[in-house]
Amino acid sequence: MMKRLCSIILAAALLLTGCAGSPKPLRAKTSVTQPPAPSPAVDGALTDMGLSLLAELRAKGEENPLLSPLSIGLALSMTANGADGDTLAELEALLGGEAALEELNAACAGYLEEYENLGGSTQAAIANSLWADPGGLVKDEFVAKCQDIFRAEVFQQSLSSPSIVGALNGWVSEKTNKLIPEIIQKPFEKNTAVLLVNALYLKNKWAVPFDPLGTYPMDFYHQENAPERMDFLNKGETKMLYISSGDVQGVVLPYDDGRLGFFALMPDVSYGLDPFLADQTGASFSALLLSAEETMFLRLALPKLQVEWSGQLEELLPKLGVELAFQRGAADFSQMGDSAEGYYISQVIHAAKIEVNEKGTEAAAATVVAAPSGACPPPEEGGTLILDHPFVYGICDLNTGLPLFLGVFA
Repeated sequence: MMKRLCSIILAAALLLTGCAGSPKPLRAKTSVTQPPAPSPAVDGALTDMGLSLLAELRAKGEENPLLSPLSIGLALSMTANGADGDTLAELEALLGGEAALEELNAACAGYLEEYENLGGSTQAAIANSLWADPGGLVKDEFVAKCQDIFRAEVFQQSLSSPSIVGALNGWVSEKTNKLIPEIIQKPFEKNTAVLLVNALYLKNKWAVPFDPLGTYPMDFYHQENAPERMDFLNKGETKMLYISSGDVQGVVLPYDDGRLGFFALMPDVSYGLDPFLADQTGASFSALLLSAEETMFLRLALPKLQVEWSGQLEELLPKLGVELAFQRGAADFSQMGDSAEGYYISQVIHAAKIEVNEKGTEAAAATVVAAPSGACPPPEEGGTLILDHPFVYGICDLNTGLPLFLGVFA
């Protein structure tokens, strides 16, 4: 699906389901504030998760999936604070690699702190929320962790009532600046106990904008399809950050905040998009992004993008190693609530949008829980890069290589 230029929106939803019991007041009494701290292990794990999900979605036949590893990671990290035993170990491995829960929480607190305080003209907002059913028996200690570490807003509402549809959609729409006006269409099942939701919004301007007079139609060559006539942004005779490694070349376009940038990586046709994704790890992909060198470009041409994607991830995450969390009776979320029959994840809903134009990008995300070697030297006289066949793109942290948004345009 497609959305407007300079805009990315992502939404993911994760449902935790358990046996409803007697109503219990939802009050957080315990303060467990986690000091923010950077974690290369968490950065790498979230990047690896995003790449793996992208590859799995492509394997399912999705042409242009779009995800936010950051949004999914924050929602699942809230969820991990309710897990214990092997269920927690699987979530730690997915979200933190070698990092344990304490380091994962500190990294998440760091993302909230750093990305909401960017310079330049960037508008950034990260919001989390916890929605508890009155009969969900959610523990005060779990609520306190979500509030203190993730700054989560807490709501108590019947999750099987029709009113949850307008309430949740309204919250997501507000936090994503209306880029995701709807994340659910109907109430949840009666045994749904908790919703854990993340919403991420970004609006960025290029450090050096594209001239609107330089935008004109060109052919984009989709995989196994006839060329499509599209508007392309064009820039020439200027220095930009160029990526070249083996059969892959690309560009990084910084925003005026000095911290984030838009990237596009185009494998050679002989290599192919899907083999490229399959060959990447979180570490190698981030290293590829960070390998960009300032180069004189004779010409850069990039399609104006409007991409929108939504779908379910609960069938894909077990393929990434998180199996127990989705198995009723086997999942251990004993740190989350007091239901005698326990809790398990029943759904992970994800939606994303992006728009790329002459001025910059706009992005939003929401999540609800029911090194390349031997890079080629840049051309001495100036390079030409025309992104007219399938490529991987997104928004990344220029300091760490973490992709906040990650998509395929094929």
